[in-house]
Amino acid sequence: MRLTRDRQGSALVIWGVALSAYLLAVFHRSSLAVAGLEAADRFGISAAQLATFTTVQLIVYAGMQIPVGLALDRFGPRRLLLIGAVVMTVGQLSFAFIDSYAGALGARVLVGAGDAMTFTCVLRLIATWFPARRVPLVTQLTGATGQVGTVLAALPMTWAFMNLGWTTTYLAAAGLGLVVTVMAAVVIRDEPGAWRRRGPAISLASVRRDLGDSWSHPGTRLGFWTHFTTQFSATTLALLWGFPFFVRGEGRSPHEAGVLLTLLTISLVIAGPLLAMVTSWRPYHRSDLVMGIVLTIAAAWTAVLVWPGDAPTWLLVMLVVVVGIGGPASVIGFEYGREFNPDARLGAAIGIINQGGFYASLILVVAIGLVLDWRTPTGSDYTAEAFRWAMSAQYVLWALGLANIWRARRRTRRHVAAVPETGTAAT
Repeated sequence: MRLTRDRQGSALVIWGVALSAYLLAVFHRSSLAVAGLEAADRFGISAAQLATFTTVQLIVYAGMQIPVGLALDRFGPRRLLLIGAVVMTVGQLSFAFIDSYAGALGARVLVGAGDAMTFTCVLRLIATWFPARRVPLVTQLTGATGQVGTVLAALPMTWAFMNLGWTTTYLAAAGLGLVVTVMAAVVIRDEPGAWRRRGPAISLASVRRDLGDSWSHPGTRLGFWTHFTTQFSATTLALLWGFPFFVRGEGRSPHEAGVLLTLLTISLVIAGPLLAMVTSWRPYHRSDLVMGIVLTIAAAWTAVLVWPGDAPTWLLVMLVVVVGIGGPASVIGFEYGREFNPDARLGAAIGIINQGGFYASLILVVAIGLVLDWRTPTGSDYTAEAFRWAMSAQYVLWALGLANIWRARRRTRRHVAAVPETGTAAT
């Protein structure tokens, strides 16, 4: 059924406000990236302990994806989006004043919990308010535009820490959360003609059925491994280790490191719509595109890590541009989830898929911290050699992910050939 002009306008307004909520979630998620060295000094912690901030945040985010997906199918996106915005605001407000390591970990738990409720809700609103032919493009635009939150957590946050201090910077971040929460409460509706949408009651049997049915389809697993393999390199740089890597590992100034992280985000923003157009033109080769992107990312990292001494600026620029493409490439995984699952369990499928990249990022963040501590003498700063060892942990994850993408693709195509009504062969 064709959208009326009024509904088209409502869809754009609702999407715009939901997009601002996601942008803020990315900002909160990334706000520690340029504060890693300040956090180490403030709390007197090691590299492994610093990595624990992001580790805890990612554990909470990834661990909540399935519960959030199930709750989304039951209660609708509006309610969960509002709860997520409030929880993140409380987390940032707490982080502004806490000066103990344990308390700061608790604040990051709140940030991770609120963040976990946001993107999934935005995807559900897109699927409800826009016609199916536009959903891939709007989804990519959402993922790309939302990454501007990382820009706001790079250069402006670097300036704020230097000129305003820790407490004022995080108070300002919490204030932004209040503004977005009010906007979402006033504007967002679950579906045309209804502020709230309620699905079937949740029971243990329904949970087992929805999760089992979603995961049993190889198309959902193809989405999971697509998200797992493409996202972690960009996420790890943006969330924690990019700034220390460029400053300590490649001898760049804090300003140069901030510029490189900004270029990473610009790459994300530009690549998203381009990938949406490519996958629309060639839907039967999406997994080929995904695997090609992963191999290109691995090649760019190899060039940087084997370069004798500090890598030249042009090579670091190439690295962040190529790595940035992995962010929107991970969104292709959600296309598989939407394509191979009915609306009643779409939230569960999205939750399963959205775990992938964050579990991979979690593993990598921890691995980098452990390797840095292992390769750095006690009491010394992290060395370029230590960072080369640490960043090499990515190759294990790329190999695992590519192998499972290949396997899931073959199974998906066999499944669709046998049961055509469950999806298309456009993998």
